[in-house]
Amino acid sequence: MSDTLPRRGAAALARPRVHGWAAAGLVLAGLPFYLDRFWLQAGLFAMAAAIGAIGINLLTGATGQLSMGHAFFLAVGAYGYCAFAGDGTDGLTGLGLPGWLAAVLAVALAGAAGGAFSPIAGRLRGAYLGIATLALIFIGQHVLFNADDLTGGFNGRAVPPLTLFDLTFDDSELVVAQVPFGSAEKLWYLGLLLLLASALFARGVLRGRPGRAMNAIRDHRIAAGVLGIPVARYRAAAFVLSSMYAGLAGVLLALVFQRTVPEYFGMLLSLEYLAMIVIGGLGSVAGAVVGGVFVSLLPQLLNRYSDALPLVSAPGTGGIAPGEAARYLYGAAVVAVVLFLPGGLVRLAARPRGRTARPSHSSREER
Repeated sequence: MSDTLPRRGAAALARPRVHGWAAAGLVLAGLPFYLDRFWLQAGLFAMAAAIGAIGINLLTGATGQLSMGHAFFLAVGAYGYCAFAGDGTDGLTGLGLPGWLAAVLAVALAGAAGGAFSPIAGRLRGAYLGIATLALIFIGQHVLFNADDLTGGFNGRAVPPLTLFDLTFDDSELVVAQVPFGSAEKLWYLGLLLLLASALFARGVLRGRPGRAMNAIRDHRIAAGVLGIPVARYRAAAFVLSSMYAGLAGVLLALVFQRTVPEYFGMLLSLEYLAMIVIGGLGSVAGAVVGGVFVSLLPQLLNRYSDALPLVSAPGTGGIAPGEAARYLYGAAVVAVVLFLPGGLVRLAARPRGRTARPSHSSREER
């Protein structure tokens, strides 16, 4: 009898959670019918950021490896897709592959790039690994700006639209329930599916044996090795998996931007991804999503409403630019989270549930 009570309590707590996720899914699925292009693009940027944040959270939050080169692998995914899907009519290198195949190969290419670096990642840790991955940013920026035939140089290159099951994700009009769907509306559902699949896969990894091994390596590397965990192999695997997540985020970003620009994939982008997982919650898939949405949406909202906000104005008009104001704000958020909420913003939602699930002293005595 005493065993059935906790099970019933857990089931009762799980039902509202499932209903909440189902309601949120329905709301997200219906948003393209009501939102304009700005909000849809902002949401797509947030989805891409969340996917990339899940990847670096597997590496930094779950395994304890500091990476400053996450933007490099986003660039590999974005430019890899352009090279595989491009037909060469713009004078740049392109293989003319189908869009879905180009996207898969771009993610695999990002994973291969991570695999090439994984022997270093498997042996270095802490600040040493951070400095080593920082070199990837400088190498990537040099290649992006100088390999004109492949990347288009400073001006970047146009992104070919994705075609999947005879559906092209471009601005060609598709009418659904008398609502015209353009590229943003079509990509919205693709982004939702990719984010859902990425989150579920990462959650499965963290809740399974690999996740327990990764957490053991993060908490105590020597003890994990004594227990028989191949530390270098798991670190290398986590780096490859994180790189593939970054490649997928890069592909989605390229499809949303419709043009790749080298300066976007710089050191600042890597720092933003570190801020995402710290603000959202280290080692948590939900925390990575929350942090990715927060950091990616903040500058866009400030830019949208800069006229109504004090001290924030358009660049070059004398005030604080929206991008700079956003960095100040999420920089302050990082400090606040580290000092007052070490578990990240995701803990704000977990605390009430933990309090309600905790049994009282009287219930313990009754048992």
